[in-house]
Amino acid sequence: MEDPYSSFKELAKKYGPVYSLKMGVQKMVVLCGYETMKEALVNHAEEFADRPALPVFLDIARGYGLIFSNGHNWRTLKRFTISTLRDFGMGKRTLEDKINEESNRLVETFKSYKGEPFDNKMIMNAAVSNIIVSIILGHRFDYDDPKLQRLLTIITDSARIAGSPMAQLYNAFPSLMRWIPGSHQTIRPSVDEIHSFIRKIFTKQKEQLDVNDRRSLIDCFLVRQKEEKPNPELYFHDENLTSLVADLFAAGMESTSTSLRWGLLLMMKYPDIQEKVQKEIEKVIGSAEPQLVHRQHMPYTDAVTHEILRFSLVTPFSTRQTTQDVTLKGFFIPKGTPIIVSLTSVLRDPKYFKKPYEFYPEHFLDSDGNFVKSEAFIPFSLGRRSCAGENLAKMELFFFFTKLLQNFTFKAPPGAKLDLNPIVGITLSPQNHEICAIPHN
Repeated sequence: MEDPYSSFKELAKKYGPVYSLKMGVQKMVVLCGYETMKEALVNHAEEFADRPALPVFLDIARGYGLIFSNGHNWRTLKRFTISTLRDFGMGKRTLEDKINEESNRLVETFKSYKGEPFDNKMIMNAAVSNIIVSIILGHRFDYDDPKLQRLLTIITDSARIAGSPMAQLYNAFPSLMRWIPGSHQTIRPSVDEIHSFIRKIFTKQKEQLDVNDRRSLIDCFLVRQKEEKPNPELYFHDENLTSLVADLFAAGMESTSTSLRWGLLLMMKYPDIQEKVQKEIEKVIGSAEPQLVHRQHMPYTDAVTHEILRFSLVTPFSTRQTTQDVTLKGFFIPKGTPIIVSLTSVLRDPKYFKKPYEFYPEHFLDSDGNFVKSEAFIPFSLGRRSCAGENLAKMELFFFFTKLLQNFTFKAPPGAKLDLNPIVGITLSPQNHEICAIPHN
């Protein structure tokens, strides 16, 4: 499975693991290969800790929130987010129960199709989004709730558009492209619609706020807002809350849901692998509810979920910006230089993965069938800007994937061809397709 971001890796063969290129008027530096990435993002973590102020990112977040902000604002919100996610169960049994409850609802929805073909995109998006939504808002949505459906549509469309050629032209020539019609012009109004929805929610929660009964991440933020002493650098303000909730909602849904959809597509493509996973589920879990402790006794399933994340390349690159002058691999990189981190170059590296372009769970198994880690497995990136929700995403993937294969065998509709070429955006998602979920009882 090739993707357009592989060109960064190909250029590295000619120019080395650190090289610069010009996108319009903007000069950028590209980092390729695990050793280079580790040296930059881990050994020089502070120097590579910012995000570039690209026009598309500014339209999405205006410099607020978690994903696209910098400096003290980003550090403050990251500390708050990680501690609040832990408070609401990340890595704990309470969150396991929540994910299991949601996966049971997903199973019932899949069963309602009685083995007939259906498109699982919006259903999967809704199920996965309900986990982060329950943490952020304190409640879940029904899958067919029109508000949820609208938000999910905006997020998936925006993720595709933000990685499109028009958006890249916009980033390269912002002053010109602001006046030219195209899909890049739809991002700002779409984000405004999401932000309006979020503001209505937290305005209502402000009125009902009980500082002694914090039911959600929004409640925790509003309490901090009350506690924050007036000073020139306020961080717990409404603009940050709006962007933070939008960031978590989008990041908490898009990548995990897309990974799960790749997972089911790959199980249809490789029924022998699907059967091996199901045999291990039957042996270790049987008909019981999956628990996180089961994973350590399920090396093959663990290897398959890792290989889904590696092979699907949902996030093919990440971005950084240098916070100060830095020398890397003998090259001087000035402060404020935008950096493209090619995750593709690591996750497709034959030095670490024997069959980089094939779906091969044995990448994560030794000769005795035991699970083995790979240092080059970095789908969530490295360093200060690595995904704050990595542990939550891995939990969700294990629980949803295991529960679905515990209850169904997935097959392609009669006559359908399974296309593994991705739809390109900020994330790489599967082509539109239908699945048949054949119930086990």
